[in-house]
Amino acid sequence: MAQDAARGASLAAHNCANCHGADGRSQTEGIPSLAGQQPGYMTVQLILFREGIRDVPAMLAFAADLPDTDIEDLSAYFASLPPGPPDERRPRDTALYAAGEALAGPHLCGVCHLPDFVGRAQIPRLAGQREEFLVHAMTGYRDGSRVGVDTQMNDAVRGLSDGDIAALAHYLSQRD
Repeated sequence: MAQDAARGASLAAHNCANCHGADGRSQTEGIPSLAGQQPGYMTVQLILFREGIRDVPAMLAFAADLPDTDIEDLSAYFASLPPGPPDERRPRDTALYAAGEALAGPHLCGVCHLPDFVGRAQIPRLAGQREEFLVHAMTGYRDGSRVGVDTQMNDAVRGLSDGDIAALAHYLSQRD
């Protein structure tokens, strides 16, 4: 199916910008940035929302009747935007960053998300993402409350403490 990023921009301006930011860089706590996100990942997530498989109430209402064409166009649009951290990203905590970096290797984060954490195909970009969103997502995977298309993330974060997750989230959010 052809993807029309310009049409996706129009759809996003009317449906996504209030939460995810006019430029796809979320300035709202708990809401992920979508700029520069992998289009395959975006497509899968919107389908999971539409089908009621992934339970995020605000997204369920939006995605309930979203046609495949809109999903593809929104995904193309957000993928076309330059990624970047939120304006209010907290300063780097050297110790926390180092702790997260030390955890990323043994937990193989760079294998799926790539060494620069920009993601690929249906695997999301993590670099520069909102820190508290990453904490929420990883905690959900660890605790089994977040549903994905496979269980690899659940296994990747199994056994991580809240402190470990906080360190990983800080490290990933500080990557550009």
